[in-house]
Amino acid sequence: MSINILLADDHEVVREGLQRLLDAEPDMTVVGTAGDGKTAIGKASELKPDIVVMDISMPDMNGIVATQRITAELPTVKVVCLSIHTETRFVRAIMAAGASGYLGKNCAARELVTAVRTVTEGSTYLSPVIAGDVIKSCFSESGPPQESSYSRLTVREREILQLLAEGKRVKEIATDLNVSINTVHSHRQNLMHKLGLESTADIVKYAIREGLTTP
Repeated sequence: MSINILLADDHEVVREGLQRLLDAEPDMTVVGTAGDGKTAIGKASELKPDIVVMDISMPDMNGIVATQRITAELPTVKVVCLSIHTETRFVRAIMAAGASGYLGKNCAARELVTAVRTVTEGSTYLSPVIAGDVIKSCFSESGPPQESSYSRLTVREREILQLLAEGKRVKEIATDLNVSINTVHSHRQNLMHKLGLESTADIVKYAIREGLTTP
């Protein structure tokens, strides 16, 4: 039985390379691709893949929010994160969102294949280097890691944060998310308060610094 895989990455060349790699495996089939988190959610709902290989930094909706939505709405679909970001805070954020695996993009190609098979069998997979960093952070002398400010945001607040950071106006966001302008304003105020931000410029800087979007 073939493992059906959806690829979500904002770089076409990466998607093409991953598709060639995974399709070459006798038990794996790439059934679809997506260039942003919002499209990934739609494709996952439509195709019902076994695995979504998910990047973090993508336009419109980042991989953390997309993972949270997919795992909540489609509990049988597993997410393996493949990201350039290997810092522990990113690992914690997307694993908390429901991902079952995490690898850095500098990993060997075969490791992704191993991760897909491991997660398909119901286990969790962390790249050895990343796992080591996570363990060290858990037993550091400074004590257990503190909850990040981003983790305190709701899914909707995370969506609006990214859209604001990408330069969309409140009216555009309201239309995209099918909510009222007042609702967007309310979420904007709440997320800025939680993150200690004072302006749209601060939102942009925060999103770039956290790897949620690119300049």
